[in-house]
Amino acid sequence: MAFSKPTPKRTLHSTPGELYRDLTRRPGSTLSLWAHQSELLKIYVNHVNHSDIALELPTGTGKTLIGLLIAEWNRRRDNKRILYACPTQQLAQQVHAAAQQEGIDSVLLVGSHRDWAAKSKRKYESADSICITTYSSIFNSSPKLVDCSVIILDDAHAGEQYVGEAYSVTLSRMEKRSSYDTLLEVFQPALDDIFVERLKFSDPDPNIRGEVRLVLPLRQPGMVGELHTALSQLPEPHSFRFAMIHEELKSCLAYISYSEIVVRPYIPPTYNNQLFSKARQRVYISATLGEGGELERSFGRTHILRVEQPDANTDPRTGRRFFVFPEFVDDADADDLTRAIISEAGKALVLSQRTDVAMADAKKFTPNGWSILGIDDVSTSMEPFTTADNTICVLAARYDGLDLPGDICRLIVFDGTPDQLSLQERFLRRNAQAGVALESRIRTRIVQGTGRCTRGPKDTAIVLIRGDLSAFLQRPETISAFTPELQAEIRFGAENSQDGSSDDMLENVRAFLTQDTDDTWRSDAEPTLVEYRHQAIQDPPEGSEQLSNCATEEVEAWIYASTSSWENAAKHAHEVCRILGDGGGATRQYQAFWKYLEAAWVDMLAEEGNDPSLKATALQRLAEAEKTAGGGSWIHQMAPFPEQDSPKSSRVDDIAASKIASLLRDNIKENSTIGKLERMVADLNQTSAPTFEAALSILGCMLGAISSKPTPHGRCDSTWCWDNELWIALEAKSEHNEAGTISLKDIRQSNGQLTLLRSDRKLDWIPHCSATVIISPRSGVHSDGIVIADKHLFLTKPATVREIADDTLRAWKRLLSQKDGRNETDVQELIIKTFRSFDILPYDILRRLTMNPVGPASPIETDGNMKQ
Repeated sequence: MAFSKPTPKRTLHSTPGELYRDLTRRPGSTLSLWAHQSELLKIYVNHVNHSDIALELPTGTGKTLIGLLIAEWNRRRDNKRILYACPTQQLAQQVHAAAQQEGIDSVLLVGSHRDWAAKSKRKYESADSICITTYSSIFNSSPKLVDCSVIILDDAHAGEQYVGEAYSVTLSRMEKRSSYDTLLEVFQPALDDIFVERLKFSDPDPNIRGEVRLVLPLRQPGMVGELHTALSQLPEPHSFRFAMIHEELKSCLAYISYSEIVVRPYIPPTYNNQLFSKARQRVYISATLGEGGELERSFGRTHILRVEQPDANTDPRTGRRFFVFPEFVDDADADDLTRAIISEAGKALVLSQRTDVAMADAKKFTPNGWSILGIDDVSTSMEPFTTADNTICVLAARYDGLDLPGDICRLIVFDGTPDQLSLQERFLRRNAQAGVALESRIRTRIVQGTGRCTRGPKDTAIVLIRGDLSAFLQRPETISAFTPELQAEIRFGAENSQDGSSDDMLENVRAFLTQDTDDTWRSDAEPTLVEYRHQAIQDPPEGSEQLSNCATEEVEAWIYASTSSWENAAKHAHEVCRILGDGGGATRQYQAFWKYLEAAWVDMLAEEGNDPSLKATALQRLAEAEKTAGGGSWIHQMAPFPEQDSPKSSRVDDIAASKIASLLRDNIKENSTIGKLERMVADLNQTSAPTFEAALSILGCMLGAISSKPTPHGRCDSTWCWDNELWIALEAKSEHNEAGTISLKDIRQSNGQLTLLRSDRKLDWIPHCSATVIISPRSGVHSDGIVIADKHLFLTKPATVREIADDTLRAWKRLLSQKDGRNETDVQELIIKTFRSFDILPYDILRRLTMNPVGPASPIETDGNMKQ
């Protein structure tokens, strides 16, 4: 007969580690707790009454078991309901299976609440079992889970992606065109007419697809009401998302792009979610928590206590990764080399932040006869991939939540820097140049993504890097923020890629893959990796301390803004700006973003109280934001506040506009000028150095600069000088192929170009915001060149220059069609308005060309030289 015994509602164990000994585990469960797990569980008990606590455990060190033990211990100790939340259903299923194996009572409640098993729901509600669920079951407009005592949030580093999405209304142009158009009409008064016109084209210019603009409905008369009406008419599932933010709509931001429109608060107002906010404790678990206040912003919580990791010496060793950079190999076809490496590995996981990029990679690199799996094939289980051979699995924005240990998969192809998973991220990164607020998030995605196949200490995997991630992983400030182990692996991989041939790389790959039977890797590679690890020092990037210190103030500011408490919101925003001010240039652009928000909230307070003095304060704060952001900033594209004058142009803008107006006054022929511009665009698509360089100088001229190829020996290929306000020296390497890195010789030659230009112009100073830009199709710079690179030296792709040329052609077409009948002042205004809309005023050009510093990041700080 079956055994029958009462199940005690409460048991007394002093720690979760003590509970572990009494669990009835199944075959295949963990044999025993590691020392670091036991230590961390003891530390947790010391903070058991803290409302928000974060625990960090490196990948492969048993964080799921830690979370389950904490959950089960709390359930048994207090006889209370406990939730264990995962980002995806697939992860929740994995955790549920792990709980069953470890002898922990759990039920799985995922998907629609209508499909939940009544017995499972009852066991959770009576606290007989912990509940394994997903973030979406908690963060929605009407959670069907009853309240709980403790919430365990696994993979908490992914919080912004999943929680932020829950508080966002996203209208896709392709999927919901009518709703997209309706919202665009609402926001149109706050957007310049050229931008709107480009959005409405059925056959748009390619460059518009990458642009995004910010709108603050709060400071546009009547816009919040119109937005509420438009959003309230949306069908499911958009209506559910609107229900999450309708009470906070006044504080929401809107991001407008060609592909989609997103309306969301900057920080999710989770305080309104009773299931989440009323829990006695929230425990955030991750392999990488970050150091810049990322958790607080992602979950809308203040004062999350980060538990210090136990002695790192007690951690088990992580798996070994071999980084390879095919694009760094001289005279190699990176695509052919990538395909060859995939063939050696037998299967591959391809990760990118965009589906189209990942799928294009798979089609390009897949050996003949192999199959390709997409998200639809593995949405519920990775089994179709894990059990197959000669297969490539393609996933977008899935940098976490995949376990592919052992020999299941030993190759990850990682294409592109994971820095723009949402319009908000794209705006902060590209428009606001406030990427410092995202750096911790980006590094976390890199750590998570590169660790998908090295889940345990004995796992080994190749990580193949492509695209702009190659350059990102070369930046000293990026590398130094990683753990010494990861620093060593990246350094070793980069050096062996840039100093070897295709045959060398394939030989190294084979040695790595066969290290169980061949000692080559252990004898030749491991000693170097150990040496590099001992040399490495982990150092948080500049500004990290300030970002961490102001996170609580940011959350407080948004809580007050979401309740229309503008005075308190502005006070906390002001404190955010004060703290960020201590970060210097590293946090300057993020500070400008918050200064703008402070100005908007003060302006709203002034309107509600009809207070002229507060109105003056708001305009003063706005002027401070403009000055902090510098010339060519996103603020100049924002619609004015009520009673605010249109943004004034800067001196360098006026210089450019004056030069262009002079060209227009020369009675130029429209057709011949457009023909000249079209030839310029065509020539910039050529690799021939003389052709490309001549076109560069024409482009500079059409941008309002004094532009030419300097004739003295050793000079760069073109200089763009807007008098002595701004200089850009251009080193064109158009004849480079994509293989290899920028050489040490090229860096030395480029370093001195601004000094030579100063000499040629007979000045004793260089405009402080000037830059030298190397134009090359190559993704990276030789490590020796990075060491000596001047702080004003940048690398850009020919494609970026071509985009600028395309925008210049379109801007000039508009000028030529609209210039007639205008006086000189009106023509100047038309030029500035048109060039600002196409993002090609001088400081816009500077920003677009200097996104990738060669050496340690040194943001170019422009004051904008605004006229008073």
